[in-house]
Amino acid sequence: MHPARLRGAGIAATALTALLSTEGAVAAPATLIDDAAVEALVSELSGDTARRNLDVISGSHRMRASRGYEEAAQFVAGRLRDYGLEDVEVLQFAADGRTMFGTQRSRPAWDVDAAELWELRSENGQWTRSARVADWRSTPLSLAQDSEAGDVSAALVDVGRGSDERDYAGKDVRGKLVLVSSQPEDVQAMAVDRHGAAGIVSYAQNQRTAWWGDDASLLRWGHLDSFARTPTFAFMVTPQQASAWQARLAEGEPIQLQAHVQARRHEGLYRIVTARIAGDNPRLADQEIVFSCHLDHPHPGANDNASGCATILEVARTFAKLIREGRLARPARSLRFLWPPEIEGSTILLNARPDLAGRFVAIVHMDMVGGGPETKAVFHVTRSPASLPTFVSDVAQAFGEFVNEQSLAYASGESVRYPLVEPSGGKEPLLAQMSEFDSGSDHEVFTEGSFRIPAIYLNDWPDRYIHTNRDVPENIDPTKLKRAAFIGAASAWYLANLDAGGVDGLVSLLERRQLERTSRMLERRANLSAEDAAAMTRFHWDHEHGVIDSIGRFVPEAAVSRTTLEARLAVLQRAYGSGGRPLSVRGDAARVYRRNPEPKGPMVVFGYDYLADRLGNERAEALQLRHYSTGDGVGAAYALEALNFVDGRRSVQDIRDALTAEFGPVPIEYVAEYLQALQQIGVLRL
Repeated sequence: MHPARLRGAGIAATALTALLSTEGAVAAPATLIDDAAVEALVSELSGDTARRNLDVISGSHRMRASRGYEEAAQFVAGRLRDYGLEDVEVLQFAADGRTMFGTQRSRPAWDVDAAELWELRSENGQWTRSARVADWRSTPLSLAQDSEAGDVSAALVDVGRGSDERDYAGKDVRGKLVLVSSQPEDVQAMAVDRHGAAGIVSYAQNQRTAWWGDDASLLRWGHLDSFARTPTFAFMVTPQQASAWQARLAEGEPIQLQAHVQARRHEGLYRIVTARIAGDNPRLADQEIVFSCHLDHPHPGANDNASGCATILEVARTFAKLIREGRLARPARSLRFLWPPEIEGSTILLNARPDLAGRFVAIVHMDMVGGGPETKAVFHVTRSPASLPTFVSDVAQAFGEFVNEQSLAYASGESVRYPLVEPSGGKEPLLAQMSEFDSGSDHEVFTEGSFRIPAIYLNDWPDRYIHTNRDVPENIDPTKLKRAAFIGAASAWYLANLDAGGVDGLVSLLERRQLERTSRMLERRANLSAEDAAAMTRFHWDHEHGVIDSIGRFVPEAAVSRTTLEARLAVLQRAYGSGGRPLSVRGDAARVYRRNPEPKGPMVVFGYDYLADRLGNERAEALQLRHYSTGDGVGAAYALEALNFVDGRRSVQDIRDALTAEFGPVPIEYVAEYLQALQQIGVLRL
């Protein structure tokens, strides 16, 4: 990049930062909701109550459409009735492996009665049981999800990763059990279908973080393909156990195992718990602010995601009690609470119940919100994707920053009004990160281009115990549950009551956010090529206009306030450049796509890949955008957002530029290839 241009961009960003410092502090909650509402929420929300409910939820092995899931769902529904919520229901949908709900093929129910893995020893020419390696009754994580029944006594063969043909070279695994470092789902076609293995034993590591592989005693959640042609089973063992076996096998010692599995996939029912607090404004009550989480997870699954489930349950209890006691008036818009299975449940609900989906105007989604110091968790208040510009994200950020400020001051020994701590919880500052969009939970379904419902995503990442047997209630911090509950509840309360009279505080907030985002854009564009910098600048102003326009969905009559924000934005645009006119494009780059009305939902949901099912797995895997990453963890978000940006106006070049502005530069060939594939399977049309 030309040095003069870099210096100019740096000077502009520095000047804007200086302007920010003169703008005053971020809007305090009092400018969004009044002190009485803040006081009522802080005093009533209880992280300790949430933690007690979490203890019960995490006691169930709550896989989708299973007996354990139904047990957890009935507990939540019972609590909601006890708390006086309205319209408490457990909605039911087919879990049969055939029914399509938009882009989600329903997966069959899965239940387990028993599963054991024993090591055998030879005595007088006979194999007898020596040591029990795994027992589903005591440790449900030891059996991979979607395992089928089987009784096998067989030798153990180490095949390394087990996902490549070369891993099996010179090894006879037919009728034997294979020891693999990969997830069972990634090896079952190779090991079982092609090479005839009788079953799988996996020591797959946990999701990669700085602590990845540090603790060899961790047992990770495993899963098999819900739609596999050949029934099989897989046990999960610790890396410590696998290393001991590998050392013995290397010495030439045979290892014989006995596996007994009583499990089956079968037709069943998804269950989604829902409840409501009705709004009292006749004009607005049909609009709903929604709290969501995901109820399914293997036992114990305390942070992921009993924490989110228990926290929105606590928010429901708090609102119902405060309204019943007259400490809060009934909101103008309705509040709804949802406990679905992760991603697939949200996709199913939005497709199967358009009458409900049409009422949702914003989502507060909580997925992992309670990790204490032992988990090394970092808390995030995450924005909706750039394809869905919305002021809703700015509201959540304001409350997140308020809790950061109060909790840090309290931890530093200062006297503060709202420390938001629990008697049994920690006193550490929250230090929440205000983060850009990241995928990986139900919020990506709600914000997807089929539905475009703005989402506030509250989540922990990293968490060193995610998806392991150490994700236990003892690692959950009640103080953090209370703080997450407050951020979500306060944000929802503001949105539920927003009308023309409450726009002034929002205007003040958004003026500051315009400055912050413009400063960030100037810093980012300084490291791009001239063409990409211009494209990012154009996208930035379009996005900011979209944020202003989003107010109209809540308050159509706030035209004067929106005009004020537009005028402020025009000043910034004149000062820092418009980005000029886009270059003319031809060929594939000039194509403009529109999304077909059906199917609705993301291309990859949970346990099912819509695109691969229709295009063929080999061709789908070859689409480079699906795997493209700039090295900052964005990954699959490129493909998700590429489809979200399709609107009947943007060209392929425009979509590529939008992705570059959001995540970083991406080859246009990858975008063109991906969108063309979506056209081939009928998701898009020219």
